[in-house]
Amino acid sequence: MPNYSNGRGGRRFHSRRRRHRALSLPLLLGALLLALVVVALAFFLRRPKRNGPAASASDANQSVEETTVAKLTSEEILADAAKKAAQYDYDAAIAAIEADEKTAQSEAGQAAITKYNEIKGTLVRQDPQKITHVFFHTLIMDNKKAFDGDNRQNGYNDVMTTKPEFEKMMQAMYDKGYVLVRIHDVAYEVDDPETGGKKMVWGDIMLPPGKTAFVLSQDDVNYYEYMDGDGFAKDIIVGPNGKPLNEMVMDDGSISVGAYDLIPILDEFIEQHPDFSYRGAKGIIAVTGYNGVFGYRTDPSYEGKNPNIEADRQKVREVAQCLRDDGWELASHSWGHRNYGKIPFTELETDNQKWQDYVGELIGGTDILLFPFGADVGDWHPYKEDNERYRYLHNSGFRYFCNVDSNQYYVQKGQDYLRQGRRNLDGYRLWQDMTVKNHTSDLFNASDIFDSDRPTPVPDYKGG
Repeated sequence: MPNYSNGRGGRRFHSRRRRHRALSLPLLLGALLLALVVVALAFFLRRPKRNGPAASASDANQSVEETTVAKLTSEEILADAAKKAAQYDYDAAIAAIEADEKTAQSEAGQAAITKYNEIKGTLVRQDPQKITHVFFHTLIMDNKKAFDGDNRQNGYNDVMTTKPEFEKMMQAMYDKGYVLVRIHDVAYEVDDPETGGKKMVWGDIMLPPGKTAFVLSQDDVNYYEYMDGDGFAKDIIVGPNGKPLNEMVMDDGSISVGAYDLIPILDEFIEQHPDFSYRGAKGIIAVTGYNGVFGYRTDPSYEGKNPNIEADRQKVREVAQCLRDDGWELASHSWGHRNYGKIPFTELETDNQKWQDYVGELIGGTDILLFPFGADVGDWHPYKEDNERYRYLHNSGFRYFCNVDSNQYYVQKGQDYLRQGRRNLDGYRLWQDMTVKNHTSDLFNASDIFDSDRPTPVPDYKGG
């Protein structure tokens, strides 16, 4: 811009200013208005057009993104439908395709719909009263540390399963056509118009011929203090990918993050074999509370001892939500690992209330109770209202009650509950199957599974 403060330019400015004073006010206002119109018109004409050659970089990027999304939508829909179909949800797979007109009318879309409808016609309903339920405790990751001859060795040898054993079991069951289902798939509550309340009804689990539904659970996923240094994971975390993973202390004292227990190991197996899971089902994770939850020392007894107790409680909440999002269900295993069938009723009430207050509040509650020691609050007959323990637990919100039973299956549905027996797949069970009586031939060959690192004979089962 010229400098009008001095020199010849300055003199011209002042001269024009003197002449300008002679102009009338209306002419001055008209000139100013004309100037504004000219400036606005020039700005408008030079402004980039959104869809023309002069479009801005952001407009161009937005256009590319919209084109890319439109191009990938059909592929993504078909891929999502294929995953749903692989996990036996053919109705959802078809609905996903038909929701997009372009995909539904495409050759690939039509072929997928025809295929899924054909498979639907071959499905067989699973008998909910013949669904087996297997369970585990924390998996042994380092056999040398667990079986080192100390006073905890027999307990680990008895009720724990090693990582190689678990992996072999899952592969053998997959090869036999077993498919994981949720306990809420076996039976679930619906509104009962007759009573105005709820009632339990059988589920309709539809699988292809040759497939067999089963439920899986893991007890005591707490990583108790006594397990430190014995070859187990130390806790569960939310991994970088948003999935549950474990932390484990290595020999040099460093912390390693990975698949160091049942949850991420099974996740990886299902990732490789999606047809091992019915509609994304995983298993039931049962926890006590006296040592905290998921490896975090969160119980009130650790206040003043654990300086990170509030942060750890928040971690438990996050892990619990992560597990649910990943397809896992959560359950009570009592607060103090108490025998609910034998302890005085008042102690049962106290223990359950502690679980509700100190564990249920963190993990979001549950309607599943996996009895410690497998000790039920009644015999094999159906629960009745005069069963004080059952009535109290039912009023606490529990609807699914699981004991321990070595039979192939034990499933009982009442008006407002479901009971299911669980089969322990651990060192004791494998040793008994190999040397006394085989109870797991429908699942696998025990001699093919048994870990040679185990000290033998494996001690008698003490429960847990």
